[in-house]
Amino acid sequence: MPVNLTPNAIAAVVGGDLDLKPLVQVLEIKPNGSSQERYRLLLSDSAASQHAVLASQLNDRVKSGGVRKGSVVQLIDYICNTFQDRKIIVVLNMETIIPDCEIIGNPKLPLDFSSTRQKASSVSNSGAPTRTLKNESVAVNGGDKVQTHRPTVQPSYQPPPLPIYKNHGAIVKNEAPARIIPIAALNPYQGRWAIRARVTAKGDIRRYNNARGDGKVFSFDLLDSDGGEIRVTCFNAVVDRFFDSVEVGKVYMISKGTLKPAQKNFNHLNNAWEIFLETGSTVEPCSDDQNSIPEQKFYFKPISETESAENNSILDVIGVVTSVNPSIPILRKNGMETQRRILNIKDQSGRSIEVTLWGEFCNKEGLKLHELFDSGLCPVLAVKAGKVSDFSGKTIGTISSTQLFINPDIPEAHALKEWFDRGGKVAESHSISRDIVPGRQKNENRKTVAQIKDEGLGRSNKPDWITVKASIAFIKTDTFCYTACPLMIGDRQCSKKVVKSGETRWQCERCNQEFEECDYRYLLQAQIQDFSGLTWVTSFQESGEEILGCSAKELYSLKYEKQDDDKFAEIISRSLFNQLLFRLKVKEETYGDEQKVKITVVNAERVNPSSESKYLLDLISK
Repeated sequence: MPVNLTPNAIAAVVGGDLDLKPLVQVLEIKPNGSSQERYRLLLSDSAASQHAVLASQLNDRVKSGGVRKGSVVQLIDYICNTFQDRKIIVVLNMETIIPDCEIIGNPKLPLDFSSTRQKASSVSNSGAPTRTLKNESVAVNGGDKVQTHRPTVQPSYQPPPLPIYKNHGAIVKNEAPARIIPIAALNPYQGRWAIRARVTAKGDIRRYNNARGDGKVFSFDLLDSDGGEIRVTCFNAVVDRFFDSVEVGKVYMISKGTLKPAQKNFNHLNNAWEIFLETGSTVEPCSDDQNSIPEQKFYFKPISETESAENNSILDVIGVVTSVNPSIPILRKNGMETQRRILNIKDQSGRSIEVTLWGEFCNKEGLKLHELFDSGLCPVLAVKAGKVSDFSGKTIGTISSTQLFINPDIPEAHALKEWFDRGGKVAESHSISRDIVPGRQKNENRKTVAQIKDEGLGRSNKPDWITVKASIAFIKTDTFCYTACPLMIGDRQCSKKVVKSGETRWQCERCNQEFEECDYRYLLQAQIQDFSGLTWVTSFQESGEEILGCSAKELYSLKYEKQDDDKFAEIISRSLFNQLLFRLKVKEETYGDEQKVKITVVNAERVNPSSESKYLLDLISK
């Protein structure tokens, strides 16, 4: 195919232009013969040529065959030095555009190139080989006479007169359009590039403060026609330039950005790089490519596979909404109030999971889901980039980059809706959020109290998750709860212990903030027993509420504020000697120099006679 090298590139580079990043061709390549391994090149712009030296860090390009005679390359980083009255281009970084190509144009050779050839050819008096390189010809003529046709001497570089512009702005040195490449082909070693992609997600402006002062940042995600995804990030003045012009769902041509390694703590996309836009970057709308690029790309996992997903991992999930709770106010770490809404979804895998919506998700998609569900409909919800939490089972929460799609027009949603309407609505589904221990099916790994010690449970590297049917025999009532921080860190309450600060305020050392009211959370120490034995367990907030039937704040108020000892004693005694199914986490921990097995209640529920009878009958049948 025809290739256009950058016109007058050699003269411009030798003249000191370090920003051109030209396309040139390699005419010659050979080692320099010194103790330090380096390669000498002869570069051409199709009209002129010049000697060059390759930086040692690029030697592998030659050894691997990525750069060879005839290769068309783009000089990314280079300088031009004078050595022994000769100009030498030192190539520090370059990109191979075409690995192998015929000689382009009719390049003139440097003056010292032909004199070197003459010295080599004058030594031979017979049988001299014939070599042709466009304008250079060395031929044998009648035995011992060698006739050399020297190339035309290149005139010294004279810069062309500058064109006259009238109110057209600055003169751009290289106005050749950047090459449009797939997102998957982007890397930091390329020169000028451009991508055409659709904005699939856009974050809000976030403000920060560090040693360099205050700043602001926002990001948006891109998807191209080949399925490649990448995140784009803007800071400070660049935020002001692009935030209002970038819209979710629209296609843009983006160029002149800088690629840096993706920060995987904040970037869940399947790309090792992310783009940082600068003041010279361009983001231009493309109205003619709206249909060639998909609206979104999903990587759905069945809800059952979420049981084994790592904590804080990011994934896509889809399911039919089976319940929607009202939105409630929550106090965040910065003292601002936000909203939280909890709903549940199920799919064909026989599992359901709790989805927690935060902030604006509660009032937008959450409110719409609530209205649909109240009207008797069960919509399909697709969650893009939800965050997995393994606190008290597995849940999925929204983060700033999460997207929610209600009844999306995709094959997965249609299949799920058809399954739900044909019997999936009444199909049994087990929740993996509260009444299932991670990685275990319901009623699996049933143990007795005595087996915890006899089988050495919890003494391996990983905790053991078991189910025990037992009763509470005793609850310590002197310290049943603690004062906790009510502020939010991300999508979860801080819950760290707080201390008094003055007469009416509380202070959290973790959040380094004070507030007038604290929260109260359970920290129950109790003994459970079955027919085989007795053991101590620790129960925290959620499981404590399941055991006692009221919140820690209510129980604290009865005992210490209202001082209603009778009511307090009634609640405690009412929770004793009732059979419960305890989901327990058993793990050996070190206290000082002593190792002890700690048993934590993950979930406690009253025994369902029907389910328990079925379980016992299954045991008998085995």
